[in-house]
Amino acid sequence: MNLRKRLGISAHRQRQLTHVMEVLLVGMFFIGVERRSGGIMVNTAVALLVVQLPPLLERDYNIPMDAGLTLWITAAVFLHALGTVGIPGSEIGSFYRNVWWWDHLTHALSSSIVAAVGYATARAIDEHSDSITLPPKFMFVYILLFVLAFGVFWEVVEFALDQTARLLGVRGVLTQYGLEDTMLDLIFDTIGAVVVAIWGTAHLTGVVDAVRLRLDSRTSE
Repeated sequence: MNLRKRLGISAHRQRQLTHVMEVLLVGMFFIGVERRSGGIMVNTAVALLVVQLPPLLERDYNIPMDAGLTLWITAAVFLHALGTVGIPGSEIGSFYRNVWWWDHLTHALSSSIVAAVGYATARAIDEHSDSITLPPKFMFVYILLFVLAFGVFWEVVEFALDQTARLLGVRGVLTQYGLEDTMLDLIFDTIGAVVVAIWGTAHLTGVVDAVRLRLDSRTSE
């Protein structure tokens, strides 16, 4: 993800932005503790776990996660967590409840990461196996269907958690806002998938090659 060439942001600056967001996530977790909000604590804790994946994949599995890819992943989970917290001391509260476009933004970003994972995995398998051929047009459709399937699964999980919280009389970790909101979520999931399918796949070549090499090494063992 060469943001340096596209936006004029150096790799060093990208890493700095990533570290700042990681520190802010820790702060948001303690805001959740201070507010006794299970939703904030769970969402920020999950975000903190996710931001540890890029260095883990690079260190233990030799999958190249450059500064741009790491920033992309970190920004997605950071904005999601921030949406549950809002601005401390302000009357805005949760961005998800009070900023109409926040949910759309985070869905598009999150779905772009899901699309990237789906693409990198499928392309690596395609290059690894001579018996599998995935033409570019098929890959475009595959990315869309992969993201939509995951999006539907996520909405079902969101609905189940919301209903369970209502039955138990507690505040839910995730909130379901109705059928119209679900349809909009899926639309913005699709937008994120399209962005990756058209512009993002070229930036995933290193990841695809690394996954293919691991598949090749396992086959040769």
